[in-house]
Amino acid sequence: MIDWMKYRKIYFVISIILIVIGVYSLVSWGFNLGVDFKGGTIAEYKFQESLSTEEVSKSLENEGIEVSSVQTTGEKQYIFRLSPLNPEEKDKFKSVLEGSGKTFEELRFETVGPSIGPELVKKTIYAITIAAVVILLWVAYQFKSIMFGASAILAMFHDTFNLVGLFAILGHFWGAEVDFLFVTAVLTTLSFSVHDTIVVYDRIRESQKRFGVNLYDLANKSITETMVRSLNNSFTITFMLVALILLGGSTIRWFAVALFIGTVLGTYSSPFVAVPLLVTWDNLSKRLKFKK
Repeated sequence: MIDWMKYRKIYFVISIILIVIGVYSLVSWGFNLGVDFKGGTIAEYKFQESLSTEEVSKSLENEGIEVSSVQTTGEKQYIFRLSPLNPEEKDKFKSVLEGSGKTFEELRFETVGPSIGPELVKKTIYAITIAAVVILLWVAYQFKSIMFGASAILAMFHDTFNLVGLFAILGHFWGAEVDFLFVTAVLTTLSFSVHDTIVVYDRIRESQKRFGVNLYDLANKSITETMVRSLNNSFTITFMLVALILLGGSTIRWFAVALFIGTVLGTYSSPFVAVPLLVTWDNLSKRLKFKK
C-alpha cells in the first residue's frame, strides 16, 4: 500500500505556493471585471441570415471594441455585451456588422450599469459563509468529529481561493473576465470539492468500523481505494470541459476554463489537502493529550 501521508508536507508546500501566487496576483493586478460588474453596452440585433459570432468578435476587437460576450437569444437573434461605447465607437460597431454582409435590424442598444453591485456581492459572501458553516456542522455530525468538518471546509476554501487567484493571472495576461459565469464556476467548485472529499472521508469511516487502526494508516488505505474512482470521475468531466474550451466558442470559453481549473483543484485537494489536514490535526491532538 502506498504511504500517501508520508509526503503530506510536500502537499502543504504546493498548496502554500499556489496561495502565495494567488495573493500576489490579486494584490498586483486584481480582476479583469466584465460587464456584469462594471457595466457596459448591450446591443441586440436580429439578422436575416446566421452570423459567425467568432468572426464578428475578432473584427470588433481589431477596431478596439472590447467584446464581453455574444449570446444567441432566438433564431438569428444576437445580444452583444460590450464595453461602454461612445457615439464614435457605436458607428464603428455598426460598420463592422454591416461589413459582415448580413441584413440586420436593431432591437436594442443601451448602456447599462453593473448588474452585480456591492450589495449583491456582500449577500453572496454571507450566503457562502452560512453554507460553509452548515456544511462544517453537518459533516462533523455525520463523522462524529469536528476535525472532519473543519478539514473539508479548509480544503473547499483552498480550491476556491486558488481558482480566484489563478483567474487574476489569466485576466492579466490573457484577458479572462470575471462575470456571472465565473461566479457560477466558483460555486460549482465549492460543491465539487466537498463532494469528492466526503467520498474519501466515508471510506475512512467504514474502515474505522471494520479495522479500528490509527487514522494515518486508514487515510493511506482510503486514498488508495478511492484514487482510481476519483480520477475516472474527474477525467470524464475534464474531457468534456477541454472540448468546450477548444470548440465551445468565445462566449463560454473562460467559463469552461474556470470549471476545468476548479475540477483539477477539487480532485487534488480531496486526497492531498483535506485528508492530510485531517491526519495532521489528529496527530497534533494526540500529542497535546499525551503532554497533558
